[in-house]
Amino acid sequence: MAVLYSSRSLPEGDLKGELLKRDPTLDYRIWPDTGAVEDIEFAFVWNPEPGDLARYPNLKVIFNLGAGVEKLLLDKSIPAHVPIVRLVDRALTACMTEYVVMHVLRHHRRQVDIEANQRARKWDPFEMPPAWERKVGVLGHGVLGGDAAEKLVHIGFDLAGWSRHAKTQAGVVSYHGWDQLPAFLARSEILVCLLPLTADTAGILDAKRLAMLPRGASVINAARGGHVVDKDLLAALDSGHIAQATLDVFHQEPLPADHPYWAHPRVTVTPHNASLTYDASVAPGLLAAMADLKAGRPLANVVDRGRGY
Repeated sequence: MAVLYSSRSLPEGDLKGELLKRDPTLDYRIWPDTGAVEDIEFAFVWNPEPGDLARYPNLKVIFNLGAGVEKLLLDKSIPAHVPIVRLVDRALTACMTEYVVMHVLRHHRRQVDIEANQRARKWDPFEMPPAWERKVGVLGHGVLGGDAAEKLVHIGFDLAGWSRHAKTQAGVVSYHGWDQLPAFLARSEILVCLLPLTADTAGILDAKRLAMLPRGASVINAARGGHVVDKDLLAALDSGHIAQATLDVFHQEPLPADHPYWAHPRVTVTPHNASLTYDASVAPGLLAAMADLKAGRPLANVVDRGRGY
């Protein structure tokens, strides 16, 4: 049995070391030095070479080293019988929640305005409502969204979540299905996007949907750049309908130096670092999942290719 690390864009880091620390018998290979392709049974991937995963006749499972699988699913050569497992990891979730909480508080407390006043040497102690009077909406009420919502509820925010199907979470009002999306947006003074990127959700934050938000709302996108129609968000910011935006993800990454987001006074750009994969945290889960498969136990977090996540 051999495992393969395969990525065109993510350095291998110390995943090998973390795995071998826990299982010294592991036959670990790094693409493109695969050795005999028939040896490969498990693949750890992030943005692998298109078509490459079809070369391994004994491949049993593909572990995606991130939460989003939209790029991987574009490779139609991946055998249909090989399950794809998306990464659900404590550190990945915790770091995303840290990012969301930080920027929700930043928007809630009008930190952009405070910093602008500092640059202008302007003393303006404007009033701000308490958290329980601020309505926050989490667009994508899954594993990441649920954890972020839980922490925001503890702070005191008025929370709602939107997902395809109804969810039950203490302190969070559940909206679900496309017919309930307008009502969810209409009450979201701070909108956090944590959706998977699928054919249905691409461009979901367009002029029509942004107009459904309350005037003066803020937008935080830590999901995928493809959720936002850039020209529509810029227009909404320039009109004042959207007060601020924090964006961690973009259609093109790195964000081009001439992109209007860089210089826009109401936009905060972060370099797709809301949450990263930490090898020491991921390694035990990968080994446990491989053990489950070898023992005939069902795998968790298997991607539904039809749904796209």
